[in-house]
Parts: sequence; structure tokens; C-alpha cells
Amino acid sequence: MSGEISPTGKHSGPGSSPELRASHADRDRVVDVLRIAAGDGRLTADELDERLETALSARTLSELAVLTADLPAVSTTTDGITAGVVEVKDVIRIEQVFSGAIERTGRWVLPRRLELAVTWCDVTLDLTEAVFTQDTLRIDVAMAGKSLTLVTRPGVEVDVDGLTLVHCKLRHHRMGTPPDTPTTLRVELVGQKAHGKVVVRPPRRTFGQWLLRRSAPLSAGA
Repeated sequence: MSGEISPTGKHSGPGSSPELRASHADRDRVVDVLRIAAGDGRLTADELDERLETALSARTLSELAVLTADLPAVSTTTDGITAGVVEVKDVIRIEQVFSGAIERTGRWVLPRRLELAVTWCDVTLDLTEAVFTQDTLRIDVAMAGKSLTLVTRPGVEVDVDGLTLVHCKLRHHRMGTPPDTPTTLRVELVGQKAHGKVVVRPPRRTFGQWLLRRSAPLSAGA
């Protein structure tokens, strides 16, 4: 029989005790729900930071329940498998040699760690619509030839200090965001990239955005 469960994984129903102590797993589940909600645009960056701080210090299930009370409920099927919750993988490994381009675009869920073992294949990781479920993403790079491209968005910082470049160019185009913009994701590139190039850039402007940018100086001088 299907039913509703809270993001803590506890079934709601008569006789449930709101003062039960929360476990580490309960807190982790709520943190995942909050981050996914923020990725969907349901929570602002400030709301996410505030709720995450409360979730990590919560002692009871009732304290956790308040944090997700205004977010969509999670349903379960008859076999107990949770539906409507994005699966977060610990590690995703991509292995490819001398073949077509590899692209992760649109709304995709970031794993906790990404491994790239790629030879002479272009790789594009577009984070503009990605769902963040943690504040750090480690990308282990073992890549030769072609280009590794990361498309960022406001709040995403990319650290390339742990990446060794061998006959490889780095182009890091930082976004012109306000200095007080909170960091929602830190991407750590580690390993080695030989030949080709590494490109970190914001999303390209649409034609409409390009026209607005060109018309702004004209309007100011009119």
C-alpha cells in the first residue's frame, strides 16, 4: 500500500512520536531534499544556508520536519521504493577512448565525485541547470587530448590548483557576479590533463541578451 513519508524517511501516522531522536541518516536525507529543492528554485541561497545549518544541528525528527514542511511530500510505492526523489550517486566514472563527444547538460544530478578516464574525446559538463546535492564536487581527471569544458553559473567556484597540465592550455573565464554572491558549489579539479585545453566559462548569452547588452550603452547616451 502506497503512502506518504517525510524526507526523514519516517511514515506519518497515528502514534508516531515527534520527539524521536534524529539519526545521521535522517539529517542526510533532509539535507538532500533541501539541496534538490534549492536546485529546483524552491529555496533561495539564503534560505538553503539557514535550513542546512538547522538540519545539521537538529536533535529530533520534529526539528527536521519543520524544515521541509513547505516542500513537496515524498511518495512511496507498494514495494517501498521511494518515488520522486532524485538518486544521488557517490561516484560516476566516465571511460571513453577515441569516440564521440561526452556531454552532461540540462537538469542532471551531480554525484559526490566524478571520475573522467577519457582519451581524445571532448567532454562538456554544463552546470547551469544541474541539481546540487552537496557543496563540493571533486572531479578526478585522467584525460588526454581534446577539450574539457565546464559551464558554470553564479555561485559556482572552480578550483584548478590540483590539476596538472601537460602541453595543455587553461582558459578560465570568470563570471561578473557581485562580490557578495554566496558560493553554492565548489568544483575541485584534480589529476592530469595532457594536450588539448581546459575551459571554464559562464553560459553563452542568448541572442536576446546580446541585443539588450548592445542597446544599453545607446540608451544611456540618448
